Amino acid sequence: MAMKNPYNQYKENSVKTASPQELTLMLYNGALKFINQGKLFIEQKNIASANESLKRAQDIIDELNVTLDMNYEISHNLRSLYTYILEKLLEGNMTKSIEPLEEAIEMVTELRDTWKEAMRLAKIGK
Repeated sequence: MAMKNPYNQYKENSVKTASPQELTLMLYNGALKFINQGKLFIEQKNIASANESLKRAQDIIDELNVTLDMNYEISHNLRSLYTYILEKLLEGNMTKSIEPLEEAIEMVTELRDTWKEAMRLAKIGK
């Protein structure tokens, strides 16, 4: 019987024990990681790896989009943002262009930072 990688076990436990708010933050961070990887692979002319990384980022943004609770007004705004980000990721992936990816990075970073601040404020009760 093979031993599990301790780092993978830690990551798995982190996801299993995370709150929904923490999971959303993890998704934002994962999307940023894969978009940045895709950008790097494009710069290195590694087309296959760029495609794989950008597809993973697209999957994350799509997951954030489809799990929105549309009973809230903000969800309609987030849906529009996620759709636009997906379009930028697709454009960057299809054309192997950095510019749309940089725009996506900027938007996802802003969403992630806003989410982190909302989590912080919720913790202190504001």
